[in-house]
Amino acid sequence: MSPQTREKLLRLALLPVAAAALVAAGCSSGSMITTGGSGAVTGSTFVVGTDAPKASVVSFQVTLDGVALNPAGGGTPVQMISGTPSVDFARFNGLQTLLDMNAVPANTYDSVTISLGAGTIGYLDTTSTPPAIKTMAATYTNVTPNSATGTSVTINLANPLVISASSAPVGLRIDFDLNQSIQAPGGAINGDVNPTFDVAAVKNSDHGAYIDEFIAGVVSVNQTGQSFIVQGPHGEQFTIDVNGQTEWDGDASLQTLAVGDIVMLSGQLDRADQTLDADEVAILSTSGFFASGQITYVTEASGQPASNFDLYVRGLEPTNTGLTLGQIATVALSGNEKYYTYWMHNPLTQFLFNSSSLVAGQAVTVGGPASGASNPADVTVQRIHLHNWGFNGTIVAGSQNSGQGTFQMHVNGFAGVLIPETITVYPGPDCDFRYGFGAFSDLADGANIRVVGLLLKDSSNGQVVLVARHIDGFNFSDFATAAF
Repeated sequence: MSPQTREKLLRLALLPVAAAALVAAGCSSGSMITTGGSGAVTGSTFVVGTDAPKASVVSFQVTLDGVALNPAGGGTPVQMISGTPSVDFARFNGLQTLLDMNAVPANTYDSVTISLGAGTIGYLDTTSTPPAIKTMAATYTNVTPNSATGTSVTINLANPLVISASSAPVGLRIDFDLNQSIQAPGGAINGDVNPTFDVAAVKNSDHGAYIDEFIAGVVSVNQTGQSFIVQGPHGEQFTIDVNGQTEWDGDASLQTLAVGDIVMLSGQLDRADQTLDADEVAILSTSGFFASGQITYVTEASGQPASNFDLYVRGLEPTNTGLTLGQIATVALSGNEKYYTYWMHNPLTQFLFNSSSLVAGQAVTVGGPASGASNPADVTVQRIHLHNWGFNGTIVAGSQNSGQGTFQMHVNGFAGVLIPETITVYPGPDCDFRYGFGAFSDLADGANIRVVGLLLKDSSNGQVVLVARHIDGFNFSDFATAAF
């Protein structure tokens, strides 16, 4: 079956799925929550979320009822998150996002209790013809009787979390291991979930505390102070600091930033206060609407730029447009859109990514007027950003070329239906090897692998290539792991 035929089949077969709302990604600035009571000495904490993938799972939407720190030696647990945000632990495949940041009583904490509410699994059913996206409610198998409404677990931390008023922010990196959590007896997902987390205490300067992707709306801009305030989808506000080293994508700058713009940013939590020091900022929309996800099908005539593409929607704001999370939207291209590439570090990215280089499987965000999103069959956009995403698969035997620093991989799961051919991986200049891989020489034949990077079309031959930012194995020995 040709790639084009498989793309068309998937385009027709994708069914509605109740996918997650945008991850709760932001925190209070100026209205920081203090959980220790009046007069308590507090310190800054944060929670970073990511996920370890399961090949066929495209979403795991769950209510995060609590992330409570337990004091060493006993005492009253304290919450690290505000409210009960809805989180999709499958959305940021290989990327890290900020779930929340708050102040809690200064103390030493040696365990954490994570509580989950009801969850929904979205998965690719390859037993149907053509393959289709389906959903089912999660049933937690770790409680008696099995529960569809919620569960919790207490995890002992390998390194206690020590919080003080004078120290830099510290926090937890929480990786929801979908592969171990979502059960599939005989290869078929049946809704059973035994949630398994990889949890580590991290400092704000650790790699595990870096914020890869954070999307929010601009509330105010302080050009004199070189900062701006954003608001996340659940109402949290957070101060973003920029400087001369901050990279602004395309035509963006602090001077052009305006209230109401929707931005994507990356950076490190500041050592001194509850702010985020941005090293990259992209303006996704100046008109109050964005949708993000993966391209599933591109309509183009031979030798001509694409006229439209279909987008599987994983993120959406506002949510009261004609689009729906987990459904397909058709993005119409007028030829006047601006194209950008996040983390490419090249001012000429429009020549690498444009209407002639769109391919199924690319992770993109589109922005434009919300009024143009009233019809999911014809969305009008002004900006299109290509960004990193995690592609899972196996290394093709004998494909490693140490001289060129390249190798080939077979992509599996949802992206594997979109990208059925073998693709060549090019480690980028800032690429790192993580979680079991330390160097190029560790890439063994047939090894399971996740490559977090940019999917691009090679203009010289039309082949799909992957420019890697991270190359991951699946060894999480640095983390405390617990199943419920």
